[in-house]
Amino acid sequence: MSETAPSTPGRDFIRDMVERDLAAGRHGGRVVTRFPPEPNGYLHIGHAKSICLNFGLALEYGGTCHLRLDDTNPETEEQEYVEAIQAGVRWLGFDWGENFFHASDYFERLFDFAVELIRRDKAYVDSLNEDEIRDYRGTVTEPGRNSPYRDRTVAENLDLFHRMRAGEFADGAHVLRAKIDMSSPNMKMRDPLLYRIKRATHYHRGDAWCIYPFYDFAHPLSDAIEGITHSLCTLEFENNREIYDWLVDALVESLPFPDPPRQTEFARLNLTYTLMSKRKLLELVERRLVAGWDDPRLPTLAGLRRRGFTPEAIRDFCERIGVAKANSTVDVTLLEHCQREDLNPQVPRVLCVLRPLKLVIENYPEGQVEELDAPFYPHDVPKEGSRKVPFSRVLYIERDDFAENPPKGFHRLSPGREVRLRYAYFIRCESIVKDPATDEIVELRCTYDPATRGGSAPDGRKVPGTLHWVSAEHSVPVEVRLYDRLFKVERPDLEEGGFESVLNPGSLETLTASRLEPAAVDPSLGDRLQFERQGYFYRAPVDSTSGHLVFNRIVPLRDSWAQEVQKQSPAAAAPAPAQKAKPPKETEAKPLEPLTAEEQEQLEQIRPTLLPIVQGVLAAHPTEVERYRSGKTGILGFLVAQVMKQAGPAGKANPKLVNVLLTEKLSGS
Repeated sequence: MSETAPSTPGRDFIRDMVERDLAAGRHGGRVVTRFPPEPNGYLHIGHAKSICLNFGLALEYGGTCHLRLDDTNPETEEQEYVEAIQAGVRWLGFDWGENFFHASDYFERLFDFAVELIRRDKAYVDSLNEDEIRDYRGTVTEPGRNSPYRDRTVAENLDLFHRMRAGEFADGAHVLRAKIDMSSPNMKMRDPLLYRIKRATHYHRGDAWCIYPFYDFAHPLSDAIEGITHSLCTLEFENNREIYDWLVDALVESLPFPDPPRQTEFARLNLTYTLMSKRKLLELVERRLVAGWDDPRLPTLAGLRRRGFTPEAIRDFCERIGVAKANSTVDVTLLEHCQREDLNPQVPRVLCVLRPLKLVIENYPEGQVEELDAPFYPHDVPKEGSRKVPFSRVLYIERDDFAENPPKGFHRLSPGREVRLRYAYFIRCESIVKDPATDEIVELRCTYDPATRGGSAPDGRKVPGTLHWVSAEHSVPVEVRLYDRLFKVERPDLEEGGFESVLNPGSLETLTASRLEPAAVDPSLGDRLQFERQGYFYRAPVDSTSGHLVFNRIVPLRDSWAQEVQKQSPAAAAPAPAQKAKPPKETEAKPLEPLTAEEQEQLEQIRPTLLPIVQGVLAAHPTEVERYRSGKTGILGFLVAQVMKQAGPAGKANPKLVNVLLTEKLSGS
C-alpha cells in the first residue's frame, strides 16, 4: 500500500477491538480488512471514510486490505464503474497490491455453499412471487408465515436449484431462501433470499450464469473465502449482521479458515449541502442535472479530484471526523477548512482579476512598463520565491472593487478616494466613463502618486483598502469556474418535494473574461494556486488547452455561505453589526482588539448561554483543539463558526465575544 497514506492512528472502538483480538491471538495474529464496493456508481467522500479506515487499519497493524467488487447484480454494474473505483482508491493514496477480487469470481464456490445448505435442510426453493413473499414476511409488529413451499424435501430442493442453474425456469419463477425463522423479531432473518433467477449479461462473467446470489449471501461468504478478519460495514447493515453470522456459522466446516470473520458496524458519513446516496447521485447524472459523475459540484471522488481537492485534505478530513457508533451529519465547512489548511502552506499566491474593469492611470507615462517585485508566499509561510509583475498605464481591477456611490463601510475605490494597488502605488479615482447605451461603467480614470511605490507614502498618510490588479497589456485571458454548493439547504435528502426543488442555481458561475498575471501561467508553479483575495484555484487538466486555460475554484479563502444564509433568514432584517476586520490567515490568528466596556457587559450577560455551546464545540472537535494549542491559532475561526451556527439567530452571538470565550477555554481559564 502507498506510503502516502496516514500513519498516525487515531483511537476508536474499532482499533480497540483489533488490539483485543491481537492480544487474544485471534485469527492467528492476522489483520485482513477489505473495501467491498458494488460497481454500480462512482465512489464518493462517504466511501473515502471507509477506504481510509480499512486500508489505514491494515497499514497500522502490518496487515493487508483487499479491494473486492461485490458484483452480484448484473443489471446495474459496469466496467466503467470498476475502473473509476480503482482510480479513486489509488488517488486517495492506497494500493491493494495483489489483493484485487471480484465476488463474481466466487460464483461456483457460492453455488456449492448454497447446495451444502440445502443438503443440511437449511435452505429451500420457494415458488412464491415477489408480492406473495412480501405479504408472507409479515410486519414489524406481526410475525411472518411459512411459505407453502418451505417443507419441500431436500431432494426436491436440490433438483429445483440445479434446474434453476441450468436455465430451465423464467425470471422470478423461483428463489432460494434460507430456512431460519419466520417469526424472528429481526425481519432480515425471516427466511432471507439467497438466490434469484436473472437473465442478464454480467460485465465480468458474461452469460455464464442465469442465477445470481443476493448481497446478504455473497458478502459474508466472500469475506470467509478471502480470510477477512475484520468485516467493517456502515450502520445501515446492522440488522444484516445476524444473517452474516448465521451463514458463516452454518458453513464453518466448509470454510477455508477455522476462525470465521465477524461484522462490525460504524457510522456512515453524512455531509451537509449534498447527497450521499449513489442512487440519487445516479439520478442527478442521468437527468443531466449535473455534467456527469465527475462534475466538480458532486461529492464523488472523481468530482472532488476534478475540482482540485487534494487527497491529503480528504484523508485529513476523514481522520478528523473519526470513527463512531452513532450516525451524525458533518458540516461541509470542515472539509473546506481541511482543504485550505492543506493548501495554505504550499501554493504560490498570484494576481487574477475575475471580473475586469478597465483602469487608466492618466499621469503614468504612455508606453512605460515597470516590473514590480512580488513574493509568491506571505511572511508566515516558510517558503521562498518571487516574480516580476508588469505594471503599465492601463490596468484591470475587480469590478466589485469600485462603487460609484459607495455604501457605508466600503473601503475600496470610489470617485475621489485613494487606495493602494498591491505591490505598486497609491491611486486616486478622478472620473468614470460609462457606456452611453447602457449607463454601465466601462472605464475608470485615475492618477497615481509616484512617491508611493511599494505601497507606502513618505508623508505617512493611510489608505482604506488594497486592491489586486493586472496589466491589461501583459495579462493572460483565462476562463474561471466558480463552483459552490449544489444545494441551497443543508439536508436536501429530507426535502419533501424532492431534491430538484432545492438545487442551487448559483452552484456554477463561468467567467470567460478573467485576466491572470503572466507569471502564473508557468506550469512549474504547480496546478494549484491562490488567487489573492479570491480563493484557491486549480488549473483544470481536463478542460484546459495550450491556448485556453481553465481554472476551477476549489474553495474560497473563507466561508461566505453562512453569510448568504444569514442574509436570507428573517434575522437579516436586524441592524448589521459593526464592520469586522478581515479574518486572519489560518496559520496565525490576529489578536483581538480589547473589549469595550459595553462589550464586556454584554459578554457577562451571554456567558451562561454561550458557555455550554462553547464547551460542546470544543469537545466535538478535539483535533482542532490540539492544533490550536500546538500553535495553529488560525483554526480559531473554524471553531467560532461552529459556535455561531449552534447559537443561531436566537443566541445573538457576537463573533468577537465568541472568540473571547473560546480563547478563555482553550487557554484553560
